[in-house]
Amino acid sequence: MIAVDAPFEPPVTHLEVEHFHQPGDFLSPAFVTLDAHGTITAVEPRRPLDWPGTAQRVAGVVVPGLPNLHSHAFQRAMAGLAEQGHPDRVSDSFWTWRTTMYRFAAALTPQHVEAIAAQVYVEMLLAGYTSVGEFHYLHHGPDGVPYAHPAELSARIHAAATRAGVALTLLPVFYAHGGLGQPPAPHQRRFVHANVDDFLVLWDRCAQLLRTDGLARLGVAPHSLRAVSSAELTELVAAIHARAPGAPVHIHVAEQTGEVDACLAGLGARPVQFLLDHHAVDARWCLVHATHVVDDEVTGMAARNVVVGLCPTTEANLGDGVFPAEAFLRARGSFGVGSDSNVVVHAPEELRLLEAGQRLIHRRRNVLLDGARPGGWHVGRHLWEQAALGGARALSQPAGQLCVGQRADLLVLDVNHPRLLGHTPDTVLDALVMASGPGNPIVHVMVGGRWVVRDGQHPRAHAVARAYTAAMAQLTEAA
Repeated sequence: MIAVDAPFEPPVTHLEVEHFHQPGDFLSPAFVTLDAHGTITAVEPRRPLDWPGTAQRVAGVVVPGLPNLHSHAFQRAMAGLAEQGHPDRVSDSFWTWRTTMYRFAAALTPQHVEAIAAQVYVEMLLAGYTSVGEFHYLHHGPDGVPYAHPAELSARIHAAATRAGVALTLLPVFYAHGGLGQPPAPHQRRFVHANVDDFLVLWDRCAQLLRTDGLARLGVAPHSLRAVSSAELTELVAAIHARAPGAPVHIHVAEQTGEVDACLAGLGARPVQFLLDHHAVDARWCLVHATHVVDDEVTGMAARNVVVGLCPTTEANLGDGVFPAEAFLRARGSFGVGSDSNVVVHAPEELRLLEAGQRLIHRRRNVLLDGARPGGWHVGRHLWEQAALGGARALSQPAGQLCVGQRADLLVLDVNHPRLLGHTPDTVLDALVMASGPGNPIVHVMVGGRWVVRDGQHPRAHAVARAYTAAMAQLTEAA
């Protein structure tokens, strides 16, 4: 494992905040008390009589950190490697992108996996994410043989998250088939488990790995209906929920029209409809992408209270399509966002592109609003608040709102930054999400009551970058 170097600051117990986000409102000022675990125990509008002189003063606007509900960390290191077009152009697609991804994944060592993940997790914190769901399907050695420690690569992901200071929800992936009714291909051998029992050995080792980490959670990720049969999916979810009843279940679904066509041919139903009809899909489930859905699937997902995991920058990069977000939110559906392939690592950009896509489709502005919710007429604020809530639920992380009983995962926004000048707390999230430009208005980041970014700097960023640079040099030389 990479050695941990510069320490983080000690946990904070008292904060005096200029503007503090509350569910549907802001409190200005706010006096916030935290316990030793980083949980908010009190939020007061006036200075308590016993307020300590050691309390930290925080200027600016404090808002919830955004959960990143879908990440493939290793793909950060291949950003830009799949941007060379094919001669006939029409064949360049998600499916050809996978060829580059498979080739890159085959070259990674455990040291590479950890170095790349630590780098992207530091980037996530600087970009406004405070927790990450790692949809982790790289399990075995390059020859497909499990490591002596079956959870070796999961341990590397956990070590990277610990080093960066981000809250991790580890989502080990069960991957059994190369397509509906097809055996795995040779280039998928690092991902594959022969059956559910074989995979549960890995999952149980992951549970042991995370058991003492207060910021970590464990879920499960059946990769897709292409890679997991319906019978295996039933068996897997039952086994996981027998071990951990509240564990989140994440699955790729309906990302590409080719997948929809394959499910119609092989299963007799569209992928989302098949899940709704044949599996106990509920609030513990996160359906990632769900790009190509029809009206009944949209209302069905909302009725089951699933979280839809949207990854607009990756979906745009891969040419997936645009999710019908306006209809889904109108049906009171819950969503969160993720950086997925990590070709872009920028929390506001995911929400900006989500809204921009809807504006292009509907040819009007401020589409994703909800006047029935407090703050719902502010498009940036509404998207941030709803993505924070949905993402936290999808990751089973105790955050998403800054109120008593919730963990202090938060961002401090500099109201003197050029992008935020002139904005009140009511409009500052609109500016953060919908405006772009140089510099970063996120000046401080807290996870679990501990500052992990101060004055726009991460204390371990340089050391993490050195390890990442060394890993990339090795990968480049090997290529």
